[in-house]
Amino acid sequence: MNQFMMIFRNEKNSNPPPSPEEMQAIIKQWQDWIGGIAAQGKFVATDALGFQGKTIDSKGVITDGPYAELKEIVGGYIIVKSDNIDEAIKLTEGCPTLASGGKVEVRDVMVIPKN
Repeated sequence: MNQFMMIFRNEKNSNPPPSPEEMQAIIKQWQDWIGGIAAQGKFVATDALGFQGKTIDSKGVITDGPYAELKEIVGGYIIVKSDNIDEAIKLTEGCPTLASGGKVEVRDVMVIPKN
């Protein structure tokens, strides 16, 4: 079985942060969706990404924030197991990022042999 990474992207917005109750509802949506993937035996790993970061370019120039020139925010990822990319894409169904107008990028994970 191959591994695929789903990268969650959303547009930057200036809305106020969700209330604690709204945050709990959002967390539950993610837990339910990821739990469904895990129940199929296809879950490998996941993490959310924080807001602190810096970007370093090839000339050594460092800019504050990982999204200095982007209008999209990469919020996190999940790694899943599937036979092919089409099956991995099917696993995006019900993803909370899609429900909120975001995008999910699905990429194959290249396994580099260890010597």
